[in-house]
Amino acid sequence: RKFIYELQYNFVILHIETISVRMKDITPDNIKTFVRLIEEARRPIIVTHAKPDGDAIGSSAAMFHFLGLCGKQDRLLVLNDNCPRFLGFIRESIPQEALIIREESQQKAFDAIEQADLIICLDFNAFHRTDRLERPLEESAGRKILVDHHLNPARELFDLSFSETEVSSASELLYHILRNTTVINNDAARLGEKCAQSLMTGMTTDTNNFANSVFPSTLHMASDLLAAGTDRDFILNRLYNQYSENRLRLMGHMMKDLLKITGDGVAYIVLDSRTQKEYEINDGDTEGFVNLPLAIDKVRMSLLLKEDGDRVRVSIRSKKGTSANLCAREHFNGGGHENAAGGRLNIPEDISSIEEAADYIEKHTHIFINEENEA
Repeated sequence: RKFIYELQYNFVILHIETISVRMKDITPDNIKTFVRLIEEARRPIIVTHAKPDGDAIGSSAAMFHFLGLCGKQDRLLVLNDNCPRFLGFIRESIPQEALIIREESQQKAFDAIEQADLIICLDFNAFHRTDRLERPLEESAGRKILVDHHLNPARELFDLSFSETEVSSASELLYHILRNTTVINNDAARLGEKCAQSLMTGMTTDTNNFANSVFPSTLHMASDLLAAGTDRDFILNRLYNQYSENRLRLMGHMMKDLLKITGDGVAYIVLDSRTQKEYEINDGDTEGFVNLPLAIDKVRMSLLLKEDGDRVRVSIRSKKGTSANLCAREHFNGGGHENAAGGRLNIPEDISSIEEAADYIEKHTHIFINEENEA
């Protein structure tokens, strides 16, 4: 029995070390620097990308709660835009006085960035992804930490970088960083309920509930959090069973009337502002819609376009063998992961109006698909 116990113990230690080795930036020196920067900070703030999704909000909230565990009471979460309604249960875990939203109080957000001595940046690879917060972040004298899982990080902008692409989400990457600190010491239960819940939420949304971008380390994280008592049923109910009636009605309209599929196997949906207004759609209400056409056998890639003022926001998902990232980079002013990416079309630079979006998609995806076939 003693031999079996020692064998199991050694296997667990080996498994943990293997995960840390695979994540090249999670080193003892980087973890020590991470902890030291937090300990030295008097006014730390947390920022994430514009139009935050589940991973952005989940990782940011988790970092906020971890700073609390470290005794940092004077901490702030600064967002460029409000978080989607379906993530309200995560937002509610942040005290109102500690949350600043630039679109509601711009000067307050800019002042918080200017006064911060430590800025922890989550789920984006360069400052331009924060929209109106870009210039204040560039001009800030505070030290900066990056925690991100996207390609091509601008490491030169940060004092410390944790950048890993072979990981499901920023939330998962942050989990593996935190568990290696002396505060957590490889015990997920020490994270506390709010931090653990935020991490599980971020990872769940970015993997589309374990449907894509899942690695062995992702399942290791989920197992740890479940064993620590994280209520996954509660999270799933809040994420997927609290939408408005209009979301379901819009989904039916999109699938029946708006979905187009090209001869190249590209599915696309264009949501103009009139349709969004008709169905009273808010940010987050279309979460996951871009994945739906991938259930069709002949579809290789799916695009969802949403009119947003003088630009059109583009979400791209693809099946293995077709690069959503490359398509976004070459034709939609964006980028991302191999099978999950995003971008935008600018009006009038790329298209003169939303009415031209369909023609643009069909022309440029045809070029892209045929270039991939030739390659």
